[in-house]
Amino acid sequence: MQNVITLLPESVANQIAAGEVVQRPASIVKELLENAIDAKATFIKLIVKDAGKTLVQVIDNGMGMNPVDARMAFERHATSKIKKAEDLFQLHTKGFRGEALASIAAVAQVELKTKREEDIVGQLIEIEGNKFVKQEECQAPTGSSFSVKNLFFNIPARRNFLKDDNVELKHIIDEFERVCLPHANIHFQLYSNGNEIYNLPPATLIERISGLFSKSLQGKLVQINEVTDVVKISGYVGKPESAKKRRGDQYFFVNDRFVKSPYLHHSIAEAYRELISHDTHPAYYLFLEVNPETIDINIHPTKTEIKFQDEKIIYALLHSAVKRALGKANLSPSLDFSSEMSFEIDYTKAVSQPTVTVNPDYNPFSTSSSKSSSGGGYKQPPESDLQKHNKQNWESLYQNYANTDYRGENENLQIEKQAEQTQIEHDIFSAKAFQLYNKYIISAHENGLLVIDQQRAHERILYEHYISTKERNVAASSQQVLFPVTIELTPNDYVLLETLMPHFKLLGFEIEPFGKNTVVVQGTPAELGEFNTQEMVEGILETYKLNTFDVKIDPFENMCKSMAKSAGIKYGKQLDDQEMILMLEHLFNCENPMYSPNGKPVIMEMSKLELDAFFKK
Repeated sequence: MQNVITLLPESVANQIAAGEVVQRPASIVKELLENAIDAKATFIKLIVKDAGKTLVQVIDNGMGMNPVDARMAFERHATSKIKKAEDLFQLHTKGFRGEALASIAAVAQVELKTKREEDIVGQLIEIEGNKFVKQEECQAPTGSSFSVKNLFFNIPARRNFLKDDNVELKHIIDEFERVCLPHANIHFQLYSNGNEIYNLPPATLIERISGLFSKSLQGKLVQINEVTDVVKISGYVGKPESAKKRRGDQYFFVNDRFVKSPYLHHSIAEAYRELISHDTHPAYYLFLEVNPETIDINIHPTKTEIKFQDEKIIYALLHSAVKRALGKANLSPSLDFSSEMSFEIDYTKAVSQPTVTVNPDYNPFSTSSSKSSSGGGYKQPPESDLQKHNKQNWESLYQNYANTDYRGENENLQIEKQAEQTQIEHDIFSAKAFQLYNKYIISAHENGLLVIDQQRAHERILYEHYISTKERNVAASSQQVLFPVTIELTPNDYVLLETLMPHFKLLGFEIEPFGKNTVVVQGTPAELGEFNTQEMVEGILETYKLNTFDVKIDPFENMCKSMAKSAGIKYGKQLDDQEMILMLEHLFNCENPMYSPNGKPVIMEMSKLELDAFFKK
């Protein structure tokens, strides 16, 4: 009988192992940067081409390797950090499993140049698809240079699963930021297709944060520095007013290693519970130092998940540290125990009883105009034409206001319903609308009233207007700004804006690159009127990133939603009569006036019968 179970060939086993470690170019970036840090480098340069698909190169000035170590580094389970099982709980380095270089070499063409300071010449090693090509002496500076070329060249199916260059570059930048943040003492550089994206000299933590993300962050952060027997907590948290809709700038580091911990994130969210709205998220850059024996980092191939021995204690200490930091900065409510716990009321002043004036002859059910005998001067207002008309037609109900599918119905019935809807819209436009709480527009027709959310209504109007620009294949009109606006973006936002540049142009923006991560806005959509250009562009990018959670959404549709969200009028804006009428007219000319671009209701209807039924209770 033939045996069924056989051992996998070494090359196949290595490719399977590589599938856990090397998922995309960013995985290679992470492993090589961490190796450079473990080599005690003070300068690390990252070079990528075509978002890492063609080349990922990491150059460092670390310790380098001798000829034997350079060759052994590419063997599976080869490591300099682990000698026995107990060492897994005494980790002070980044890499330790010895799978990274072997996995990378299994799916790419790898070239290594390395030299120690005491050596005269360095070593050159070339490996393609886990096949050793050559090893020879070469000229090289002290340190190491890893070049990973043509990722997944021997596994075309895996290469086809990679995203477009902008998406992959974003993941590379994310990994680069996660390595740079806890190592502010190291000089980092990042180049993409020959363009410098980051150049970060050694700095303090706050300088590194502002260098990576935004210079404006320095005034929006609160420092934390708590030392206990269990954990040392340091870093910065964002002020409540700087909270954003997106969970972007949230970083946990345990012993200088980036980790993801929903449990600890919940601790911070609880500290901000009454300081920010439920749909916003605070920024934080927090560093936890614990005894390596009390954690297990080797629970996931990417080493971004972690287990704590004293998880609940760390949760409580982190929550307390954040609350304390916000309290010291006078950002959270606090009690003043220096003053007496009593209400400061002046009891010496005389208190007079309030008086109530009523008109005993007032009859709210009277329809005749009469003057009170008490001299109050009250006069019942005359009944309006609309009220008389409503009284005569109270039996008819407003129906089928929403967009309804009439397919399959009798043609005469369809025409009748369309005429009814047209009449209702005419009644709405002819009736006087008014604004409630600077948030809603109230309008009436003969069978009831409508409550319209002004912000969502305007977003629907703008969204359909922007969508039509692509259908007409005509760019929206643009007006030149008197003084061009220069906007400095984060590298990730700059990459995203480059991707969306054709859409910005189609919608009426004229934006040009202006140096490193900077653009200049020369023109804006003419129909928008006056607005803050920088806030508009940043708001569009922020909303676009929020909408990308829906993977099925078309990029231009996403752009139109983001534009409508940023450009639409907001709650609190007072509208005059003409603005309300125009908004109603434009809204009811939309294909789907009942819902906002994000699917939220725009209109609430209440019929006259519902009103009557309520007051009959």
